Amino acid sequence: MRLLLNVLWFVLGGLPLALGWWLAGLLCFISLVGIPWGRACFVIGGFALWPFGREAVSRRELTGRDDIGTGSLGTIGNILWCLLAGLWLALGHLFAAVGLFCTLIGIPFALQHLKLAGIALAPIGKTIITRA
Repeated sequence: MRLLLNVLWFVLGGLPLALGWWLAGLLCFISLVGIPWGRACFVIGGFALWPFGREAVSRRELTGRDDIGTGSLGTIGNILWCLLAGLWLALGHLFAAVGLFCTLIGIPFALQHLKLAGIALAPIGKTIITRA
């Protein structure tokens, strides 16, 4: 079932969505200061390409250790990201989810947009894992 949903997602908008995240990542890499956000954009782009059966989790919860993205610098980075780009990306995913919730067939896709909206608000310090 995951494969079918992922293929439908890919065909019906997942590829342009992932390309948009990857373009944002490339733009972030132009400056050295934007590299953490660029890396996060590439991770989210892969998640946006094939979201069913995967989820975003905190690296701190996964590994049990802090790193630069899960500490205070990561928090500051997430606040800056949220104010500059994350809020707008999350709102876009939220509006897409609301539209998809109006149809019975769109509900699984709406749930994926809600996951992407959550990670769009605070991507630094997160990693994508496959659910069993």
